[in-house]
Amino acid sequence: MDTTSALNPGVRKREVLGWAMYDFANSGYTTVVITAVFAAYFVGGVADKAPWATFAWTAALSVSYALVMLTMPTLGAWADMRAAKKRLLMVVTAGCVLSTAALSLVGPGTVALALVLIVVSNTFYSWGESITAAFLPELARPQAMGRVSGWGWGLGYLGGMLTLGICLAYVLWAQGQGIPASQFVPVTMLVTAVMYGLPALVTFALLKEHAQPRAPAAEPQGLRASWQQLRRTFAQARRYRDFMWLMACAVCYQGGVAVAISLAAIYAEQVIGFQPQETMVLIFALNAAAMAGALAWGHLQDRIGHKLALGLTLVAWVAACVIAALSTTKGDFWWAATIAGICMGSSQSAGRAMAGLLAPPKQLGEFFGLWTVAIRLASIIGPLSYGAITWMTGGNQRVAILSTTVLFLAGLILLWKVDVVRGREAAIRDMH
Repeated sequence: MDTTSALNPGVRKREVLGWAMYDFANSGYTTVVITAVFAAYFVGGVADKAPWATFAWTAALSVSYALVMLTMPTLGAWADMRAAKKRLLMVVTAGCVLSTAALSLVGPGTVALALVLIVVSNTFYSWGESITAAFLPELARPQAMGRVSGWGWGLGYLGGMLTLGICLAYVLWAQGQGIPASQFVPVTMLVTAVMYGLPALVTFALLKEHAQPRAPAAEPQGLRASWQQLRRTFAQARRYRDFMWLMACAVCYQGGVAVAISLAAIYAEQVIGFQPQETMVLIFALNAAAMAGALAWGHLQDRIGHKLALGLTLVAWVAACVIAALSTTKGDFWWAATIAGICMGSSQSAGRAMAGLLAPPKQLGEFFGLWTVAIRLASIIGPLSYGAITWMTGGNQRVAILSTTVLFLAGLILLWKVDVVRGREAAIRDMH
Protein backbone atom coordinates (compact mmCIF):
# COMPACT_ATOMS: atom_id res chain seq x y z
CA MET A 1 0.00 0.00 0.00
CA ASP A 2 1.20 3.50 -0.84
CA THR A 3 1.40 5.34 2.44
CA THR A 4 3.51 8.31 1.35
CA SER A 5 0.83 9.95 -0.83
CA ALA A 6 -1.80 9.30 1.84
CA LEU A 7 -0.09 11.19 4.67
CA ASN A 8 0.10 14.87 5.49
CA PRO A 9 3.48 16.63 5.08
CA GLY A 10 5.81 15.90 7.96
CA VAL A 11 3.93 12.77 9.07
CA ARG A 12 6.08 9.63 9.18
CA LYS A 13 4.86 6.11 8.46
CA ARG A 14 5.79 4.98 11.95
CA GLU A 15 3.31 7.49 13.41
CA VAL A 16 0.49 5.93 11.40
CA LEU A 17 1.58 2.50 12.65
CA GLY A 18 1.54 3.82 16.22
CA TRP A 19 -1.91 5.34 15.71
CA ALA A 20 -3.31 2.17 14.15
CA MET A 21 -1.82 0.08 16.96
CA TYR A 22 -4.23 1.78 19.36
CA ASP A 23 -7.12 0.31 17.39
CA PHE A 24 -5.27 -3.01 17.63
CA ALA A 25 -4.97 -2.56 21.41
CA ASN A 26 -8.47 -1.47 22.35
CA SER A 27 -10.45 -3.80 20.05
CA GLY A 28 -9.92 -6.73 22.39
CA TYR A 29 -11.98 -4.92 25.02
CA THR A 30 -15.11 -4.63 22.89
CA THR A 31 -14.62 -8.06 21.33
CA VAL A 32 -14.16 -10.02 24.57
CA VAL A 33 -15.85 -7.91 27.25
CA ILE A 34 -18.76 -6.24 25.45
CA THR A 35 -19.51 -8.75 22.68
CA ALA A 36 -18.27 -12.32 23.01
CA VAL A 37 -17.58 -13.35 26.60
CA PHE A 38 -18.57 -11.10 29.48
CA ALA A 39 -21.99 -10.07 28.11
CA ALA A 40 -23.27 -13.65 27.95
CA TYR A 41 -21.46 -14.53 31.21
CA PHE A 42 -23.15 -11.64 33.00
CA VAL A 43 -26.63 -12.72 31.87
CA GLY A 44 -26.16 -16.46 32.40
CA GLY A 45 -23.56 -16.66 35.18
CA VAL A 46 -23.44 -13.50 37.26
CA ALA A 47 -27.20 -12.74 37.16
CA ASP A 48 -28.25 -16.40 36.81
CA LYS A 49 -30.52 -15.73 33.81
CA ALA A 50 -32.76 -13.40 35.78
CA PRO A 51 -35.56 -11.79 33.72
CA TRP A 52 -33.99 -8.37 34.21
CA ALA A 53 -30.44 -9.45 33.34
CA THR A 54 -30.36 -8.35 29.68
CA PHE A 55 -31.96 -5.02 30.55
CA ALA A 56 -29.43 -4.50 33.37
CA TRP A 57 -26.60 -5.16 30.91
CA THR A 58 -27.90 -2.64 28.36
CA ALA A 59 -28.65 -0.14 31.13
CA ALA A 60 -25.07 -0.30 32.44
CA LEU A 61 -23.72 0.32 28.95
CA SER A 62 -26.17 3.19 28.54
CA VAL A 63 -25.00 4.83 31.77
CA SER A 64 -21.39 4.72 30.55
CA TYR A 65 -22.35 6.17 27.17
CA ALA A 66 -24.34 8.94 28.85
CA LEU A 67 -21.29 9.83 30.95
CA VAL A 68 -19.18 10.00 27.80
CA MET A 69 -21.77 12.17 26.05
CA LEU A 70 -21.71 14.65 28.92
CA THR A 71 -17.92 14.84 29.24
CA MET A 72 -16.20 14.09 25.93
CA PRO A 73 -16.83 17.38 24.08
CA THR A 74 -15.32 19.36 26.93
CA LEU A 75 -12.42 16.92 27.30
CA GLY A 76 -11.82 17.29 23.56
CA ALA A 77 -11.87 21.08 23.78
CA TRP A 78 -9.51 20.95 26.77
CA ALA A 79 -7.10 18.70 24.86
CA ASP A 80 -7.25 20.95 21.77
CA MET A 81 -6.33 24.06 23.79
CA ARG A 82 -3.35 22.37 25.43
CA ALA A 83 -2.31 20.10 22.53
CA ALA A 84 -2.74 17.32 25.09
CA LYS A 85 -4.56 14.59 23.16
CA LYS A 86 -1.70 12.13 23.63
CA ARG A 87 -1.38 12.80 27.37
CA LEU A 88 -5.12 12.40 27.85
CA LEU A 89 -5.08 9.19 25.82
CA MET A 90 -2.44 7.73 28.13
CA VAL A 91 -4.52 8.50 31.23
CA VAL A 92 -7.78 7.00 29.94
CA THR A 93 -5.96 3.94 28.61
CA ALA A 94 -4.54 3.22 32.06
CA GLY A 95 -8.04 3.60 33.50
CA CYS A 96 -9.56 1.11 31.06
CA VAL A 97 -6.78 -1.45 31.48
CA LEU A 98 -7.03 -1.39 35.29
CA SER A 99 -10.83 -1.57 35.41
CA THR A 100 -10.86 -4.38 32.83
CA ALA A 101 -8.41 -6.34 34.97
CA ALA A 102 -10.70 -5.69 37.96
CA LEU A 103 -13.51 -7.52 36.12
CA SER A 104 -11.63 -10.70 37.05
CA LEU A 105 -13.01 -10.18 40.57
CA VAL A 106 -16.61 -10.64 39.34
CA GLY A 107 -18.31 -13.95 40.10
CA PRO A 108 -21.81 -15.43 40.40
CA GLY A 109 -24.10 -13.09 42.34
CA THR A 110 -21.76 -10.06 42.32
CA VAL A 111 -24.13 -8.12 40.09
CA ALA A 112 -23.44 -4.67 41.56
CA LEU A 113 -19.66 -5.04 41.22
CA ALA A 114 -20.03 -6.24 37.63
CA LEU A 115 -22.27 -3.32 36.65
CA VAL A 116 -20.02 -0.70 38.29
CA LEU A 117 -16.89 -2.06 36.60
CA ILE A 118 -18.62 -2.23 33.21
CA VAL A 119 -19.69 1.40 33.55
CA VAL A 120 -16.16 2.49 34.55
CA SER A 121 -14.23 0.42 32.00
CA ASN A 122 -16.54 1.24 29.09
CA THR A 123 -16.40 4.95 29.91
CA PHE A 124 -12.60 4.92 29.81
CA TYR A 125 -12.67 2.85 26.61
CA SER A 126 -15.06 5.29 24.91
CA TRP A 127 -12.97 8.30 25.88
CA GLY A 128 -9.92 6.64 24.37
CA GLU A 129 -11.78 5.74 21.18
CA SER A 130 -12.78 9.38 20.65
CA ILE A 131 -9.33 10.79 21.41
CA THR A 132 -7.53 8.45 19.02
CA ALA A 133 -10.05 9.26 16.26
CA ALA A 134 -9.13 12.95 16.59
CA PHE A 135 -5.57 12.16 15.45
CA LEU A 136 -6.76 10.90 12.05
CA PRO A 137 -7.08 14.27 10.23
CA GLU A 138 -3.61 15.25 11.51
CA LEU A 139 -2.10 12.15 9.91
CA ALA A 140 -3.98 11.62 6.63
CA ARG A 141 -4.57 13.85 3.62
CA PRO A 142 -8.27 14.60 3.02
CA GLN A 143 -8.40 12.45 -0.13
CA ALA A 144 -6.91 9.48 1.77
CA MET A 145 -8.92 9.74 4.97
CA GLY A 146 -10.93 6.60 4.19
CA ARG A 147 -7.85 4.56 3.38
CA VAL A 148 -5.96 5.47 6.55
CA SER A 149 -9.08 5.06 8.70
CA GLY A 150 -9.50 1.62 7.15
CA TRP A 151 -5.93 0.67 8.09
CA GLY A 152 -6.71 1.50 11.71
CA TRP A 153 -10.01 -0.38 11.76
CA GLY A 154 -8.46 -3.34 9.93
CA LEU A 155 -5.58 -3.61 12.39
CA GLY A 156 -8.10 -3.13 15.18
CA TYR A 157 -10.14 -6.14 14.15
CA LEU A 158 -6.92 -8.13 13.88
CA GLY A 159 -6.18 -7.19 17.49
CA GLY A 160 -9.69 -8.15 18.52
CA MET A 161 -9.32 -11.53 16.83
CA LEU A 162 -5.93 -12.15 18.45
CA THR A 163 -7.24 -11.37 21.94
CA LEU A 164 -10.39 -13.43 21.39
CA GLY A 165 -8.33 -16.27 19.88
CA ILE A 166 -6.11 -16.45 22.95
CA CYS A 167 -9.18 -16.40 25.19
CA LEU A 168 -10.94 -19.05 23.08
CA ALA A 169 -7.93 -21.36 23.23
CA TYR A 170 -7.83 -20.98 27.01
CA VAL A 171 -11.60 -21.49 27.39
CA LEU A 172 -11.54 -24.69 25.32
CA TRP A 173 -8.65 -25.99 27.45
CA ALA A 174 -10.43 -24.98 30.68
CA GLN A 175 -13.66 -26.68 29.63
CA GLY A 176 -11.67 -29.81 28.81
CA GLN A 177 -10.32 -29.73 32.36
CA GLY A 178 -13.81 -29.34 33.81
CA ILE A 179 -13.16 -25.78 34.98
CA PRO A 180 -16.44 -23.78 35.32
CA ALA A 181 -17.12 -20.42 33.69
CA SER A 182 -16.92 -18.70 37.07
CA GLN A 183 -13.20 -19.55 37.04
CA PHE A 184 -12.22 -19.29 33.38
CA VAL A 185 -14.06 -16.04 32.51
CA PRO A 186 -12.05 -13.99 35.07
CA VAL A 187 -8.84 -15.19 33.42
CA THR A 188 -10.07 -13.92 30.04
CA MET A 189 -10.56 -10.50 31.61
CA LEU A 190 -6.91 -10.44 32.70
CA VAL A 191 -5.81 -11.56 29.23
CA THR A 192 -7.87 -8.75 27.68
CA ALA A 193 -6.35 -6.14 30.00
CA VAL A 194 -2.80 -7.23 29.11
CA MET A 195 -3.60 -7.29 25.38
CA TYR A 196 -4.91 -3.74 25.69
CA GLY A 197 -2.06 -2.31 27.70
CA LEU A 198 0.98 -3.74 25.92
CA PRO A 199 0.17 -2.74 22.32
CA ALA A 200 -0.92 0.70 23.55
CA LEU A 201 2.68 1.26 24.63
CA VAL A 202 3.63 1.12 20.95
CA THR A 203 1.14 3.91 20.29
CA PHE A 204 2.60 6.08 23.03
CA ALA A 205 6.12 5.47 21.74
CA LEU A 206 5.45 6.27 18.05
CA LEU A 207 2.50 8.70 17.89
CA LYS A 208 3.31 12.42 17.98
CA GLU A 209 1.17 15.37 18.98
CA HIS A 210 1.11 17.64 15.91
CA ALA A 211 -1.25 20.24 17.35
CA GLN A 212 0.03 23.43 18.99
CA PRO A 213 -1.28 24.79 22.31
CA ARG A 214 -3.57 27.79 22.13
CA ALA A 215 -3.07 30.90 24.23
CA PRO A 216 -5.97 30.29 26.66
CA ALA A 217 -4.29 27.08 27.83
CA ALA A 218 -1.90 29.07 29.99
CA GLU A 219 -4.68 31.03 31.67
CA PRO A 220 -6.39 29.99 34.93
CA GLN A 221 -9.82 29.94 33.28
CA GLY A 222 -8.77 27.28 30.77
CA LEU A 223 -11.51 24.83 31.75
CA ARG A 224 -14.12 27.57 31.64
CA ALA A 225 -12.78 28.57 28.24
CA SER A 226 -13.26 24.98 27.12
CA TRP A 227 -16.94 25.10 28.09
CA GLN A 228 -17.31 28.45 26.32
CA GLN A 229 -15.71 27.05 23.19
CA LEU A 230 -18.05 24.08 23.29
CA ARG A 231 -21.08 26.36 23.48
CA ARG A 232 -19.72 28.35 20.56
CA THR A 233 -19.36 25.13 18.58
CA PHE A 234 -23.04 24.34 19.00
CA ALA A 235 -23.88 27.96 18.15
CA GLN A 236 -21.90 27.57 14.91
CA ALA A 237 -23.90 24.50 13.89
CA ARG A 238 -25.35 26.25 10.85
CA ARG A 239 -21.86 26.81 9.44
CA TYR A 240 -21.08 23.11 9.79
CA ARG A 241 -24.51 21.78 8.91
CA ASP A 242 -23.13 18.83 6.93
CA PHE A 243 -21.15 17.69 9.95
CA MET A 244 -24.34 18.01 11.98
CA TRP A 245 -26.35 16.01 9.42
CA LEU A 246 -23.65 13.34 9.54
CA MET A 247 -23.92 13.25 13.35
CA ALA A 248 -27.69 12.78 13.08
CA CYS A 249 -27.11 9.99 10.56
CA ALA A 250 -24.60 8.38 12.93
CA VAL A 251 -27.06 8.49 15.83
CA CYS A 252 -29.33 6.23 13.79
CA TYR A 253 -27.02 3.76 12.06
CA GLN A 254 -24.56 3.48 14.94
CA GLY A 255 -27.53 2.58 17.13
CA GLY A 256 -27.97 -0.48 14.95
CA VAL A 257 -24.26 -1.24 15.06
CA ALA A 258 -24.39 -1.00 18.87
CA VAL A 259 -27.12 -3.65 18.90
CA ALA A 260 -24.85 -6.00 16.95
CA ILE A 261 -21.88 -5.34 19.24
CA SER A 262 -23.75 -5.47 22.56
CA LEU A 263 -26.26 -8.26 21.94
CA ALA A 264 -24.81 -10.59 19.28
CA ALA A 265 -23.66 -13.20 21.78
CA ILE A 266 -26.92 -13.05 23.76
CA TYR A 267 -29.02 -13.43 20.58
CA ALA A 268 -26.86 -16.28 19.27
CA GLU A 269 -27.12 -18.27 22.51
CA GLN A 270 -30.70 -17.54 23.58
CA VAL A 271 -32.45 -17.50 20.18
CA ILE A 272 -30.34 -19.60 17.81
CA GLY A 273 -28.97 -22.05 20.41
CA PHE A 274 -25.22 -21.47 20.18
CA GLN A 275 -22.95 -22.84 22.91
CA PRO A 276 -20.44 -20.41 24.50
CA GLN A 277 -17.46 -21.77 22.56
CA GLU A 278 -19.50 -21.64 19.32
CA THR A 279 -20.35 -18.03 20.07
CA MET A 280 -16.68 -17.17 20.48
CA VAL A 281 -15.87 -18.80 17.13
CA LEU A 282 -18.76 -16.85 15.56
CA ILE A 283 -17.50 -13.53 16.94
CA PHE A 284 -13.96 -14.42 15.82
CA ALA A 285 -15.24 -14.92 12.27
CA LEU A 286 -17.29 -11.73 12.51
CA ASN A 287 -14.11 -9.82 13.37
CA ALA A 288 -12.29 -11.41 10.41
CA ALA A 289 -15.06 -10.23 8.10
CA ALA A 290 -14.98 -6.79 9.74
CA MET A 291 -11.22 -6.51 9.19
CA ALA A 292 -11.62 -7.35 5.50
CA GLY A 293 -14.48 -4.87 5.23
CA ALA A 294 -12.55 -2.04 6.87
CA LEU A 295 -9.44 -2.52 4.72
CA ALA A 296 -11.23 -3.03 1.41
CA TRP A 297 -13.92 -0.43 1.98
CA GLY A 298 -11.42 2.22 3.05
CA HIS A 299 -9.81 2.08 -0.38
CA LEU A 300 -13.17 1.87 -2.15
CA GLN A 301 -14.64 4.89 -0.42
CA ASP A 302 -11.69 7.05 -1.47
CA ARG A 303 -12.52 6.04 -5.05
CA ILE A 304 -16.33 6.17 -5.15
CA GLY A 305 -16.89 8.80 -2.46
CA HIS A 306 -17.56 8.67 1.26
CA LYS A 307 -21.30 9.23 1.02
CA LEU A 308 -21.98 6.45 -1.49
CA ALA A 309 -19.69 4.05 0.36
CA LEU A 310 -21.44 4.61 3.69
CA GLY A 311 -24.87 4.38 2.05
CA LEU A 312 -24.08 0.99 0.53
CA THR A 313 -23.06 -0.41 3.91
CA LEU A 314 -26.34 0.75 5.47
CA VAL A 315 -28.30 -1.12 2.80
CA ALA A 316 -26.28 -4.25 3.58
CA TRP A 317 -26.96 -3.77 7.31
CA VAL A 318 -30.70 -3.91 6.60
CA ALA A 319 -30.18 -7.22 4.78
CA ALA A 320 -28.15 -8.62 7.71
CA CYS A 321 -30.91 -7.76 10.21
CA VAL A 322 -33.63 -9.35 8.08
CA ILE A 323 -31.60 -12.56 7.62
CA ALA A 324 -30.86 -12.72 11.37
CA ALA A 325 -34.54 -12.29 12.23
CA LEU A 326 -35.56 -15.08 9.83
CA SER A 327 -32.73 -17.48 10.75
CA THR A 328 -33.87 -20.84 12.10
CA THR A 329 -30.54 -22.68 11.95
CA LYS A 330 -26.99 -21.89 12.98
CA GLY A 331 -26.00 -21.96 9.31
CA ASP A 332 -28.54 -19.27 8.46
CA PHE A 333 -27.31 -17.08 11.30
CA TRP A 334 -23.73 -17.48 10.10
CA TRP A 335 -24.74 -15.73 6.86
CA ALA A 336 -26.22 -12.82 8.80
CA ALA A 337 -23.15 -12.59 11.02
CA THR A 338 -20.77 -12.55 8.05
CA ILE A 339 -22.66 -9.73 6.34
CA ALA A 340 -22.85 -7.85 9.64
CA GLY A 341 -19.10 -8.27 10.14
CA ILE A 342 -18.25 -6.82 6.75
CA CYS A 343 -20.69 -3.96 7.34
CA MET A 344 -19.35 -3.30 10.83
CA GLY A 345 -15.81 -2.64 9.64
CA SER A 346 -16.80 -0.68 6.56
CA SER A 347 -19.52 1.49 8.10
CA GLN A 348 -17.47 2.50 11.14
CA SER A 349 -14.40 3.23 9.01
CA ALA A 350 -16.46 5.26 6.53
CA GLY A 351 -18.20 7.25 9.26
CA ARG A 352 -14.96 8.15 11.05
CA ALA A 353 -13.34 9.21 7.76
CA MET A 354 -16.31 11.43 6.86
CA ALA A 355 -16.22 13.04 10.30
CA GLY A 356 -12.52 13.78 9.85
CA LEU A 357 -13.22 15.34 6.47
CA LEU A 358 -16.02 17.60 7.73
CA ALA A 359 -14.44 18.64 11.07
CA PRO A 360 -12.65 22.04 11.24
CA PRO A 361 -8.88 21.31 11.40
CA LYS A 362 -8.33 23.65 14.36
CA GLN A 363 -11.05 21.98 16.45
CA LEU A 364 -10.45 18.29 15.79
CA GLY A 365 -10.55 17.14 19.40
CA GLU A 366 -13.66 19.17 20.09
CA PHE A 367 -15.52 18.07 16.96
CA PHE A 368 -14.59 14.46 17.51
CA GLY A 369 -15.96 14.98 21.00
CA LEU A 370 -19.23 15.97 19.33
CA TRP A 371 -18.92 12.91 17.09
CA THR A 372 -18.56 10.81 20.22
CA VAL A 373 -21.76 12.37 21.59
CA ALA A 374 -23.55 11.10 18.49
CA ILE A 375 -22.01 7.63 18.68
CA ARG A 376 -22.73 7.22 22.38
CA LEU A 377 -26.28 8.53 22.05
CA ALA A 378 -26.70 5.84 19.39
CA SER A 379 -25.26 3.27 21.77
CA ILE A 380 -27.98 4.19 24.26
CA ILE A 381 -30.87 4.30 21.79
CA GLY A 382 -30.04 1.07 19.93
CA PRO A 383 -29.61 -1.51 22.73
CA LEU A 384 -32.25 0.05 25.01
CA SER A 385 -34.86 0.08 22.23
CA TYR A 386 -33.93 -3.55 21.47
CA GLY A 387 -34.41 -4.44 25.14
CA ALA A 388 -37.68 -2.54 25.37
CA ILE A 389 -39.10 -4.23 22.26
CA THR A 390 -38.00 -7.63 23.56
CA TRP A 391 -39.79 -6.94 26.85
CA MET A 392 -42.95 -5.61 25.17
CA THR A 393 -43.18 -8.65 22.87
CA GLY A 394 -42.78 -11.16 25.69
CA GLY A 395 -39.14 -11.94 24.99
CA ASN A 396 -39.33 -12.08 21.19
CA GLN A 397 -35.83 -11.06 20.15
CA ARG A 398 -36.60 -11.81 16.48
CA VAL A 399 -39.01 -8.87 16.39
CA ALA A 400 -36.41 -6.73 18.17
CA ILE A 401 -33.65 -7.51 15.67
CA LEU A 402 -36.03 -6.92 12.75
CA SER A 403 -37.02 -3.55 14.19
CA THR A 404 -33.35 -2.56 14.14
CA THR A 405 -33.67 -2.13 10.37
CA VAL A 406 -35.59 1.09 11.10
CA LEU A 407 -32.41 2.64 12.53
CA PHE A 408 -30.40 1.86 9.40
CA LEU A 409 -33.16 3.10 7.08
CA ALA A 410 -33.37 6.36 9.07
CA GLY A 411 -29.59 6.68 8.76
CA LEU A 412 -29.89 6.36 4.98
CA ILE A 413 -32.48 9.13 4.83
CA LEU A 414 -30.34 11.48 6.94
CA LEU A 415 -27.19 10.65 4.96
CA TRP A 416 -28.98 11.92 1.87
CA LYS A 417 -28.85 15.43 3.38
CA VAL A 418 -25.04 15.43 3.67
CA ASP A 419 -23.12 17.34 0.96
CA VAL A 420 -19.48 16.27 1.37
CA VAL A 421 -18.01 18.97 -0.89
CA ARG A 422 -19.95 21.75 0.81
CA GLY A 423 -19.09 20.34 4.23
CA ARG A 424 -15.37 20.17 3.48
CA GLU A 425 -15.36 23.76 2.22
CA ALA A 426 -17.01 24.89 5.44
CA ALA A 427 -14.46 22.97 7.51
CA ILE A 428 -11.39 24.54 5.88
CA ARG A 429 -12.86 28.04 5.58
CA ASP A 430 -11.22 29.24 8.80
CA MET A 431 -7.90 27.42 8.46
CA HIS A 432 -5.93 30.54 7.70
